[in-house]
Amino acid sequence: MCFLNGKCLIAMPGMQDDRFEQSVVYVCAHTNEGAMGLVVNRPIKDLTFAALLAQLKMEPPADCGQPPVLAGGPVDIIRGFVLHSPDYTGTATLAMTGLASLTVTTDIIRDISEGKGPEKYLIALGHVGWSAGQLENEIKENAWLPVNASGDLLYTLPFEKRWAFALQKMGIDPSRLSAEQGKA
Repeated sequence: MCFLNGKCLIAMPGMQDDRFEQSVVYVCAHTNEGAMGLVVNRPIKDLTFAALLAQLKMEPPADCGQPPVLAGGPVDIIRGFVLHSPDYTGTATLAMTGLASLTVTTDIIRDISEGKGPEKYLIALGHVGWSAGQLENEIKENAWLPVNASGDLLYTLPFEKRWAFALQKMGIDPSRLSAEQGKA
């Protein structure tokens, strides 16, 4: 079996679930038991970083900036995840690849607000989850296309450009994709 840890998944036009239309998902974990990932291109429009800090009962420093908060997926939407560059390590940090680590404690949020967090990061609420064999079946059904992750795709590009960029990395023109599935 080929596991997709550290890869991204591009939602294809034939995706049956509208919640994932034009989504890019970073696969944090993929085993025989299932998979877990974070959507990396869906900012939550009406949730600011300051509001998140207030919900966590943290006082925002005056110069902490306003990083976006993403909708990481429809599972466990009140749970926070920070996907970040490996230059930061906390007590609950899972090192995944040379490109990304995952931390799930509020300590990293506090460190980000104080300018002591990782150089690059994404803050997400919720995640995407698949049961055993579910992701593999969805890929066979042409719902997802795996692609190598990159720093641009995860951290740098504007969110609205990440889906098209991921397809273009594979040499695919997004305007030429169809929701129709063929058989060879």
